[in-house]
Amino acid sequence: MNGRRERQGEGYSRTIHFTARNIVDTTAPYELVSKMRASFWVIGPLLARMHEAKVSLPGGCAIGTRPVDLFIDGLRALGAEIDIESGYVNARAPGGLVGNRYVFPKVSVGATHVMLMAASLARGETLIENAACEPEVVNLAECLNAMGARISGAGTPKIRIEGVAGLSGARVAVIPDRIETGTYAMAVAMTGGDVLLDGARTDLLEVALDKIRAAGAEVFAEGDGIRVRRLGGEIRPVDVTTEVYPGFPTDLQAQFMGLMTRSIGVSHVTETIFENRFMHVQELARLGARITLSGQIARIQGVNELKGAPVMATDLRASVSLVIAGLAAEGETVVSRVYHLDRGFERLEEKLTRCGAIVERVSE
Repeated sequence: MNGRRERQGEGYSRTIHFTARNIVDTTAPYELVSKMRASFWVIGPLLARMHEAKVSLPGGCAIGTRPVDLFIDGLRALGAEIDIESGYVNARAPGGLVGNRYVFPKVSVGATHVMLMAASLARGETLIENAACEPEVVNLAECLNAMGARISGAGTPKIRIEGVAGLSGARVAVIPDRIETGTYAMAVAMTGGDVLLDGARTDLLEVALDKIRAAGAEVFAEGDGIRVRRLGGEIRPVDVTTEVYPGFPTDLQAQFMGLMTRSIGVSHVTETIFENRFMHVQELARLGARITLSGQIARIQGVNELKGAPVMATDLRASVSLVIAGLAAEGETVVSRVYHLDRGFERLEEKLTRCGAIVERVSE
């Protein structure tokens, strides 16, 4: 498989061409999968198309236990033979996958993605219940349908897939990254100012935008984007609880906590998705934040000012929360281990600089 990204003018075009006519290897090695958890998802299309896959157990951010049992159970329901040995998931379906009914015991975005891809090439009909409803699931279904799949119900807890013999190429549009949108919106709310997030969509993260409004920023659709501004006024304290879509995203929890460190009162952040997603708290404290933890609840006492300090990123979203806090801190903040950040934010420093921030990438 190969891909090509075209560079045009001063920036990058938004088009990537992929060709996967010939699959020469069905192994996804540890050195690749360990860098990004979502790499594990290749197990679905490889198994469906090639009837075999050997995929390393995933790595990624250390934000709690995220087993792949739902992925494995779902694929087994489609007839796959799976065993785990030496850190690899070995999957086989000698006669191809077969459609079936599968009910997720709990909602999983990643496992829903994998089941959609696998079931698209399975023989017969597959019914997935308690499926994730995120916009990204809908976008994937749109992509697969454009390639010839027969999927209905994406965006609801019940998705029906009628397997087809093969998929073809297609031209599809990827939805704007709602976590990136929410992150930049919180950065604007943190620092004050007036920024247009070009290409962003309000309908993809309404709950999060409502919380940003409650914190004192104006947020509204404008043209083909979202206008965010806070021209004066204090940051108000707001309580949030992370939930599955359409609730407040866990992937915006750290960023919102960063915003709340400068609020004029006490706010609370309750994390219900991952059991270990408060590792950024100690790093925010190095900047002067006042945060106390009680189980899965963080109590944030807003402070008048933050002060720059060296801090260390512990995961993708935590890293950008430190950037948000650093933008409003007095003096210089240096964030190390930004390889975490680079997995989710393309050219972050360039985009922030265009908005007036003083940010540069330095070698560690």
